Amino acid sequence: MPAIKYSPKQAAFITRPFLNCLDVAEGSPRSGKTFAATARFALNLLRSRDRAHLVTGYSQEQAYRLVLEGDGFGLTHIFEGSCEMKHDDNGDHLLLHLPNGDKKVYYKGGGKVDSRKAITGLSLGSVYFCEIDLLHADMVQECFRRTMAARDRYHIADLNPPAPQHPVIGDVFDVQDTYWTHWTLEDNPIITPERIEEIRQVCLRNRFLYKRDFLGERCIPQGVIYAMFDQEEHLLPRMPGDAQPSEMFFAADAGLTDATTVSCNIIAEWRGKRCMFRVANWYYDGGDKALSIQAREISQNFAPYCREKFKMRESCWLVDPSSKALRKELELCRILTDGADNNARDVKGNKKGLAVGIEYAQNAISDGRFYVVDEPNYGAYHFLQEIGLYCVDDNGNPIDKYNHAMDEFRYANNYFYKRYVL
Repeated sequence: MPAIKYSPKQAAFITRPFLNCLDVAEGSPRSGKTFAATARFALNLLRSRDRAHLVTGYSQEQAYRLVLEGDGFGLTHIFEGSCEMKHDDNGDHLLLHLPNGDKKVYYKGGGKVDSRKAITGLSLGSVYFCEIDLLHADMVQECFRRTMAARDRYHIADLNPPAPQHPVIGDVFDVQDTYWTHWTLEDNPIITPERIEEIRQVCLRNRFLYKRDFLGERCIPQGVIYAMFDQEEHLLPRMPGDAQPSEMFFAADAGLTDATTVSCNIIAEWRGKRCMFRVANWYYDGGDKALSIQAREISQNFAPYCREKFKMRESCWLVDPSSKALRKELELCRILTDGADNNARDVKGNKKGLAVGIEYAQNAISDGRFYVVDEPNYGAYHFLQEIGLYCVDDNGNPIDKYNHAMDEFRYANNYFYKRYVL
């Protein structure tokens, strides 16, 4: 391998003591984080007493290309002369001949729903997650299980900035013993100051590119349905003091196996416009709580809390017409409900149905008529997670995923937008 000059950030990251279960390198594309993470993983392989290890990416090809090949600086080059490509009953791997014994580094795809089956039964010492936010959650969790008996247990992950509420943050980073390192283009020694400034000027023309690709910050990615939602602009810590409320109402969505979400919404005059504020959210995504119990919690805890906090009584409860079970349970709790407007009859130009409702919601956000209050007891976590991940497929159709709060938001906005804006 050619002589390598590391930046101070890279050198510190590679050589820091192995004190944490998970190292995370997150930041701008081309910031040198994967390059440094690969070197650190190699150092881990040298010190580990375990014999089997894993590199996993969205596909097996990606795992090989990013970490084993690494554009001439991957594991096959770091251990050149002491390694060979092999295959056994557990799959393709890099066989290392090291001073403390031979070691196998398997490389596998982890982006599919059944990816975890490829590692079931393996005992691993360490795992490298390539772009961990793109891996299937079941695969990520199975990897942590496969290392539970390791003598020197260790994990390392790299990723470009995900959406602020991406599940990998709450389900992995916040759960594991994580050491997190942020990276920008300035941490890559091969990129000159002149090139950095050139890239900065280009990224300045697009707010998303500047925040994600240049500053390396988490933000709602382009391509999602509600990409115009900006947490700095549309997320508030409390209801504005100068807003003049006129109506409060609830909207809800639920299914027998889907999440149940209920929002409290206030319509108010603010900054010369009629606006809708999503001020509280009751959300349950488990499968162990019967709808009857959920309805009692909503009617006895959530609704009274909202009435008392905002000193208002609701005008209506709007529930997805297909959520008949929830409507019935709420009515048994003395809450009368109406079927929400789900855009089934809407036609606007060449758009109809769901597409019309989405357009109304996009307009409300873009026009500064919709805001979210991150209330401390019934906060906006689930809404923010879904709005950052709700996207379309290759044909432009909304994907039926991360859409429970999004559907309920659309029902609420239909009520607001059709009465106060159109």
